[in-house]
Amino acid sequence: MLQEKILVVDDEEPVRGIVATLLERGGYHPVTAAGAQEAIDLLGQDPNYALVLSDIMMPGTDGLALLDRISTDHPDLPVIMFSAVRDIQVATNAFRRGAFDYLIKPFERRQLESVVARAAEHRRHLQQNIAYRQHLEEVISTRTSRLRAIMQDLERSYDITIGAMGDALDLRDQETEGHSKRVTAYTIELARSLGVGRDELRTIARGAFLHDIGKIATPDAILLKPGRLDETETAIMREHCQRGYEMLRKIPFLCDAAEIVYAHQERYDGSGYPRGLRGNQIPLGARIFTIADTLDAMTSDRPYRKGTTFATARAEIIRCSGTQFDPAIVNVYLKIPDEHWGIVRKQTEEPGYDALTTL
Repeated sequence: MLQEKILVVDDEEPVRGIVATLLERGGYHPVTAAGAQEAIDLLGQDPNYALVLSDIMMPGTDGLALLDRISTDHPDLPVIMFSAVRDIQVATNAFRRGAFDYLIKPFERRQLESVVARAAEHRRHLQQNIAYRQHLEEVISTRTSRLRAIMQDLERSYDITIGAMGDALDLRDQETEGHSKRVTAYTIELARSLGVGRDELRTIARGAFLHDIGKIATPDAILLKPGRLDETETAIMREHCQRGYEMLRKIPFLCDAAEIVYAHQERYDGSGYPRGLRGNQIPLGARIFTIADTLDAMTSDRPYRKGTTFATARAEIIRCSGTQFDPAIVNVYLKIPDEHWGIVRKQTEEPGYDALTTL
């Protein structure tokens, strides 16, 4: 094993020599310094000492000032103070300032060996603890990185699953093909403008994308009927909100999004369905969605009509503020220019576009 280095600091050369000799016999590697400044310089060049033995009474910078400096620059380095002064207050002051131990000169060889052995063992334990802590931090960092990668893969798997569910609905209702992507993109833009956090934003986006998933259970004769629905058919069609909710609430990663699906046809004044919620009773994501949904519904072509302009849609949203829509969210929507919505719409038409992966 490499000999542990010990720094011996004393302004008297004979004392340094005696202490160094005793340490060599004990199997240590002593390095001597004639004063505090020399000791500071040696520690600056190489801090890898097992401990420091320092006299207190020295000309210039004394041993207590050296102790303060070592405690600041090398807090894990034990310092043993020794002095010919038999004053309890001096010893107490040294301990308060961080000394590991205190010896009275002249001291016996066994006394020195015992104190040095304990201090060196203390230093080794500190170094082992530091090494263990560093190793533990590295292990935690590595495992955290792996867990983050796994969670990201899981999130991607979730979004792929959601995309497949949306595609299944598009296959049934080709009249509104692309609507889920567009309304999700609009919802995300509006939610971001409201300052919604990333986790809640992801939930809202999933709810927006799957808002009509309950229509998978709607009979084709009603879902694909070209004309106006009668009262019975309308009642069945309206069941898609609760059906979608029942489908999604049992899926852990979609249970929060299910609340948006359940409430996406509610109106701010309480005249919506299926529960007649009003105001803040309606989840924030659903209140955002209703504006995005209207924006897309009005500006998209249908077999029975052409889509209108974003400016016309804006006027309608203003008109319905406070009845169909949350006025506070409408105010945020109005700060976004119509040109921006056109850009977002074009992005959704690009091959491979996936609104959920933009988060």
